[in-house]
Amino acid sequence: LCRMFGPGREYNFTRPNEKGEYEIAEGISSAVFRTVLDYYKTGIINCPDGISIPDLRDTCDYLCINFDFNTIKCQDLSALLHELSNDGAHKQFDSYLEELILPIMVASARKGERECHIVVLTDEDTVDWDEDHPPPMGEEYSQILYSSKLYRFFKYIENRDVAKAVLKERGLKNIRIGIEGYPTCKEKVKRRPGGRSEVIYNYVQRPFIQMSWEKEEGKSRHVDFQCVRSKSLTNLVTVGDDVSEDHEVIMHHPPQVDELDRLNAPFSQMVVNDLPD
Repeated sequence: LCRMFGPGREYNFTRPNEKGEYEIAEGISSAVFRTVLDYYKTGIINCPDGISIPDLRDTCDYLCINFDFNTIKCQDLSALLHELSNDGAHKQFDSYLEELILPIMVASARKGERECHIVVLTDEDTVDWDEDHPPPMGEEYSQILYSSKLYRFFKYIENRDVAKAVLKERGLKNIRIGIEGYPTCKEKVKRRPGGRSEVIYNYVQRPFIQMSWEKEEGKSRHVDFQCVRSKSLTNLVTVGDDVSEDHEVIMHHPPQVDELDRLNAPFSQMVVNDLPD
C-alpha cells in the first residue's frame, strides 16, 4: 500500500475525492478483497473456486501486488496462464514493435505516407512475381516483413488483441491485424480468347498488420463545388451590381465524394455531367 502513495508516484492512479479523501478498493468485491488479504499474511494468494481470475488480476494491479505464478495459486490453470500470457505478449510485442515494425513505419513516413500495411512472411517464404504480369492491384503497396517469430506470434488471436491494444496505447489509429492471402510466386498461365494471358499466383495465408497515423483523416477526401446560376437571371455579367435583392446566386455544395467512389459507382447512379464524352 505504501507504493500507492509513495513520493515516486510510480503507480500514479490513486486520486483523492473532492474532500481530499482517498477511496481505496472502490469497485472491488468483498470476496476478491478477502482473497487478496491472504497476501499480506503469507505472501501467497490462494484463489478459491468461483473467484474470477481477471477480477483478481485487476485487484492485484490496483493494489500493486505482483501477479505471477509465485504469488497466485489457483485450480484454474488455464485462466492463470492466460493472464500470464497477456503479460508476456505485451512485453514481447513492445520489443517487436521497436525492432521490426517501427523501422518500416518510419520508412513509409519519410515517403509522405500516412498509413502502413505490413505483411508478415516467414523467413523461408520467397516472393517471385512476374514483371510482365504482376498480381492484381493492391499487393504492390504492401510492405513485406520476413520474420518467423513475429509470424508465430500473430498466429494466436489473443496475441493479436494484445498487439492492437499496444498500438492504440502508442497513439496509432485504424488498426487492423488479421490473416490474409498473399501472392508469392506464379503458378501457371492461362490463355484467354484473343491472345490475352492470365497469370494465376500461389497464395499463402500470412498475418498482416495495418495502422494509420493521419491526424486529419476526415478532411482528406476530395470535394467538388458546383456553381449554378439562378434561373431568374439571364446574364450575370451584364447585370453586375444591379441585381435586385430578390435574386440570388445559389451555391450548391454536394456531399464529400471520393473520386474512387465516383469511378466505382453503378452506371444508374452517375449524373449526366459524369458520363464520358
